[in-house]
Amino acid sequence: MNIKEMVLEKANKAKLASRILSGVSTAVKDKALVDMAEGLLDGKEKLKKENEKDLKYAHDKGLSSALIDRLTLNDKGIEGMASGLKEIAVLPDPVGEVTHIWQRPNGLQVGKIRVPLGVVGIIYESRPNVTADAVGLCVKSGNSVILRGGSEAINSNIAIASILLNSATKAGLPDGCIQLIDITDRQAIMDMIKLDDYIDLIVARGGIDLIKTVTENSTVPVAKHSAGVCHTYVDKDADLKMAEEISFNAKVQRPGVCNAMETLLVHKDVAADFLPNMILRYKNAGVEIRGCKETKNIIPDVKEASEEDWYTEYLDLILSIKIVKDIDDAIDHIMKYGSHHSDAIVTKDYQRAMKFLKEVDSAAVYVNASTRFTDGNEFGLGAELGISTQKLHSRGPMGLEDLTSQKYIIFGNGQIRS
Repeated sequence: MNIKEMVLEKANKAKLASRILSGVSTAVKDKALVDMAEGLLDGKEKLKKENEKDLKYAHDKGLSSALIDRLTLNDKGIEGMASGLKEIAVLPDPVGEVTHIWQRPNGLQVGKIRVPLGVVGIIYESRPNVTADAVGLCVKSGNSVILRGGSEAINSNIAIASILLNSATKAGLPDGCIQLIDITDRQAIMDMIKLDDYIDLIVARGGIDLIKTVTENSTVPVAKHSAGVCHTYVDKDADLKMAEEISFNAKVQRPGVCNAMETLLVHKDVAADFLPNMILRYKNAGVEIRGCKETKNIIPDVKEASEEDWYTEYLDLILSIKIVKDIDDAIDHIMKYGSHHSDAIVTKDYQRAMKFLKEVDSAAVYVNASTRFTDGNEFGLGAELGISTQKLHSRGPMGLEDLTSQKYIIFGNGQIRS
C-alpha cells in the first residue's frame, strides 16, 4: 500500500466512525476521556522510553534547546496530559446545545443547534502533548480526529495515540475515531490536505514553512496556528514594577512557545528609567538583547536590531526592544510586524488601555498581564487544538465550541409556503 492509499484508508475509517461518534452520549465520551487519562498514567514508563528515542534524534539533529524542551515528555508532562483529559471530561458538552430559537409569524419555530464538524485533521510539529489535547477535544466535541505529527516526535506520538485509542474503544467509542498517520514522509501531508470528501477541517500548527505549504495546497478548510510574534508595550503611565514582572515573565518563563514575547516596546518617556534594570535582569537570565538605536543610546552594549528582527519569532532567549514615541507608534509597529497572536499593554491609563484593546487586531489582547496566558487551559477551555491567528471560523485558542458547527432546526405543524 502506497502513502496515498494509506492516508485515504485512515481518512475513510475516520469518516465512518464520525457518524457513530456524533451520536455517542456525553456520559460515554466522558468515561472514555477519564480512561484515556488513566491509560497515559499507567503507561508513563513506556511513554518516557519512546520519548527518549525522539530526544536522541533531536540532539543528533542539533535542534535548539527550546525545541527540545517542547519535545520532552517527563513525569510532569505526562501527568499534565492526563489532567488535561480529565478537565475536558468535566466541561459542558457543546454537542446538542440549542443556541437560539425563535418563532415566526406563521408558527414555525426556527432554532440553531451545535453539531460536530465531523472529521478534524491536525498537522503539528514538536510537541507530543498536542496528540492528547487534540484527541481529548475532538472526542468530547464528537469529532473523529486524524493526527499527523512531526518526524521529531514520531515515537512519542505513536505511543500516546496507541494508549488513547485502546482506552477509547474499550470505553465504547467507535473504532476508527482516532487515527495517527505514522509515516514521516511529507507526502502524507500533501495527500491528507486534499481529502475534502473525508476531512472537514485541517488545523495546522508549526513553523512558517509548514503553515504556508498547508494553506497554499489544501482543498480542506484550514484553521492555521501561525507564528507568535508577540509584543508587550510599556506605556508612559505604566506601573514600572508591574511592567518589569510582566515583561520578564512574557519572555523568560518559557521562551520556546508561541505566546512568549518576542518584542518589547517602551514609551520614550519611561525608557531611561525602565530599561537599565530590565535589560540587566534579562541579561542575568541569559537573554540576548537586540535593540533599536534609541535603546543602544541608553544601553550601548546591546546588539543593534535589524529590520528582520522585528518580524522574527525567536522561540529562544532572544528579545528585540524598540523605544516608541507614543501608543499610536506602538500599535503601528504591532500591526506592521506582528502575527496577530497575542499582544499586551501595561498602563494605568484607562483610555489608552481601551484604545489598545480596540485597535490591536490580534487573537488575544491583554491589559496589565503576560501574553503567556494565551492557552486553552489557562482560558478555562480544558485544552486547545491550536491558537488560530486568522478570523474564520475560529480565533484564538480553539476549544470545544470551536470544533462544532451549527445547523438550523425547524419545528412546524403542517405549514406550507404560499
